[in-house]
Amino acid sequence: MTSFDFDYDLLVELTETHGAPGYEDTVRDIVRRELEPEVDSIESDGMGNLVGTVEGDSDYSVLVAAHMDEIGFMVRHVDENGFVTIDALGGWDPQILRAERVNVRTDDGDLPGVIGSVPPHTGGEDDDEERTVHDVKVDLGLPAAVVEERVSVGDLVTMAQRTEALGECVSGKAIDNRVSVFIMLELARRIEDPDVTVHFAATVQEEVGLRGAEALGVDVDPDLAIALDTTVANDITGFEKWDYITELGEGAGIKLKDSSVITNPKVHRRLRAIAEDEDIPHQFEVLPSGGTDTGGLQYSHGALPVGAVSIPTRYLHTPTEVAHGDDIAACIDLTAAFLETEDGSHDYTL
Repeated sequence: MTSFDFDYDLLVELTETHGAPGYEDTVRDIVRRELEPEVDSIESDGMGNLVGTVEGDSDYSVLVAAHMDEIGFMVRHVDENGFVTIDALGGWDPQILRAERVNVRTDDGDLPGVIGSVPPHTGGEDDDEERTVHDVKVDLGLPAAVVEERVSVGDLVTMAQRTEALGECVSGKAIDNRVSVFIMLELARRIEDPDVTVHFAATVQEEVGLRGAEALGVDVDPDLAIALDTTVANDITGFEKWDYITELGEGAGIKLKDSSVITNPKVHRRLRAIAEDEDIPHQFEVLPSGGTDTGGLQYSHGALPVGAVSIPTRYLHTPTEVAHGDDIAACIDLTAAFLETEDGSHDYTL
């Protein structure tokens, strides 16, 4: 297996754990376990955001945020034949859901299921027919009476997919955004005796509207915020160079904009200067569509200077997302260097 310059086993554990929006508790348990020994205090709120704080030598504070949730589904009905219909939590392309394995989380434990696909022998499905998530049926392989007894409206459904090393890359479900949660935990291990207070926030419900990040303003009032998230890498056959957004293996993404935010120019310029000074591979991200916690943090704190470090990822919002090991390492190095050189004296006003 490929050898990575980071704790690959922890990344696998995070990405293979199930945590749909609003129900991130199993992921939060891992984050709490890993974060608690590295911080001075740790708290959670009524939405489920988890914040670990390393106290600095000044009142100036920096928030580093990464969302814990993955796109998933909620059970909306069990029909008379025992098939489960679902509602989307986050952005899905229904066309990719055929023949996928899923995990149904019930009060009595998890149940494996499949989203079936009618075989071509019968011609039962029209490839040109437009489908929605509401057309999807989950088959649990159980009698209807058993399904009705064990599965309830509101139960959560997530993709069942192992995380695997893929050449120099890592592939699996929930790379978005557990890879960023992983990076945040690595930063907490590295940052010791900072000049400023650092809040490490694992946020919730990003995939359904940046909700956890916006709510953080109730309890945390930082002077600066840095979000960690995945971004599009369309560096595959069929796309023009200008549509790549980012490229795998080319380094950490420094976000300039997405649909939710235009990052503070002084923040992203300082990220660039650090990357150049430290010889950390980096690239710039201009994302035409899609938002991140960066925007949620900026909104909730008014005129807060924000920046973001992004992990280039192919096949986002599918069960086979792919990130490059070198890019993950570069994102850790860049954000760590940024935090280690933040002393509260930088002027980010425009």
